[in-house]
Amino acid sequence: METQTIRFYHRGKVTEVADAPVTRTVLQYLREDARCTGTKEGCAEGDCGACTVVLGELGENGQVEFKAVNSCIQFLPTLDGKQILTVGDLLSPEGQLHPVQQAMVESHASQCGFCTPGFVMSLFALFHEGGTLDRQRIDDALAGNLCRCTGYGPIIAAAERMRSFGTADRFARDASSTVAALKAMQSGECRRLTGADGRRYYAPCRIEELAALALEHPQACLLAAGTDVGLRVTKQHRRLDPVIYLGEVEELQQLSVGMQIIEIGAAVTYGRLMPVISAEYPDFGELLRRLGSTQIRACGTMGGNVANGSPIGDSPPALIALAARLVLRRGEERREVALEDFFIGYGKQDRRPGEFVEKILLPRRDPGRTFHCYKVSKRFDQDITACLGAFNLRLEDGRVSDLRIGFGGMAATPKRARNCERALIGKPWTRQSLAKAQAALGEDYAPISDLRASAAYRRLIAENLLVKFFNETTEPDAETRAIGPARVAHG
Repeated sequence: METQTIRFYHRGKVTEVADAPVTRTVLQYLREDARCTGTKEGCAEGDCGACTVVLGELGENGQVEFKAVNSCIQFLPTLDGKQILTVGDLLSPEGQLHPVQQAMVESHASQCGFCTPGFVMSLFALFHEGGTLDRQRIDDALAGNLCRCTGYGPIIAAAERMRSFGTADRFARDASSTVAALKAMQSGECRRLTGADGRRYYAPCRIEELAALALEHPQACLLAAGTDVGLRVTKQHRRLDPVIYLGEVEELQQLSVGMQIIEIGAAVTYGRLMPVISAEYPDFGELLRRLGSTQIRACGTMGGNVANGSPIGDSPPALIALAARLVLRRGEERREVALEDFFIGYGKQDRRPGEFVEKILLPRRDPGRTFHCYKVSKRFDQDITACLGAFNLRLEDGRVSDLRIGFGGMAATPKRARNCERALIGKPWTRQSLAKAQAALGEDYAPISDLRASAAYRRLIAENLLVKFFNETTEPDAETRAIGPARVAHG
């Protein structure tokens, strides 16, 4: 189906946009074309939340599900078949404020107002989630929104009060018409767009279509969510052509928990994945919570985090320590590789032209092993990692029978600490053995200095994280986790 039209549901009707550049962001469209200037631009990299809007999509139950996203790094064609809501859409036709807006007013939760639209939309998504609004849920919902002058106290108070101004809104009441509009836009066919600048965009629905397109366009940019790719446009001003969007591929959305393996489709979002990972590996779940804001987790994928191959990607060190494997596909051919072997060098992965990551195979928790991971960063929430260590230990009669250690931020790629592992396997799990293992880490990594940390700091942190893991596995009451056993206190 050839088309040059992007269709989405906005303000009670289906809007069609023709000939837009395929990497035009949703924010650019809203402010410059639709004149929805209530939505603001702050960082243009998905960090500050001033641009937050809410997308409505059909859930598995056939009802509309809302999620907050960063419009500054989301490409306009990815809106196709979805509903979009901005801060300018919340006021009722009669001029009545939405309960979230009323709560912000009554709590005096805005001063300059620049960041306020983003806060309102994040709270709007939380408003529709249901459930009890405890402080942790509110903090998580607001972690991706930066306040420049008001302070978070009044905004948190608004979140706590918002349902007192009403527990339903017209968006819930109008759900039937929205559902009908969204269903009518679902064609089930690959979308093929050509922008005004001649660049191309494909959105396949089946994995066979994706495989064929990847072979036909081996240099294409594979787009899962744009949480990384978006910055190539907004910050690096790169021209991407063609773009192949993975978010509509049904097979890449599959998430299944088997007896021994958790299969994670490459386009499964962190938001869907986090409850599954948290139940299996609490530390890994907490790592995903800190990896990005609610807006990022609503779109970002572990498959994208792995495929990008960043040396500071947060999920690969944990996946390496847990002996995860990748399923790669090229045309009709599939092959499995150990995730640790996928990273060849800086910016280089073991992926042939036309090949893509189809799924991640994560072993389920072994009761005989202990897994911990630690992220060290300057800011607690959604900050770039300076150093990340993951440890997966099996002890038998006080000796290390097996150990897998993965680090990020220490080398050109996420990498196993094989020398450190060898220094400990077969040895008693004691401080004497630990001292030799700390020295062995120096043979595994030669970190660099950059804006996030110096090489000396990274070496010291890596050694200290090993000590931290030792303390937590030998001293039941070790005071190394400031916020409880289920919430990892990282640096």
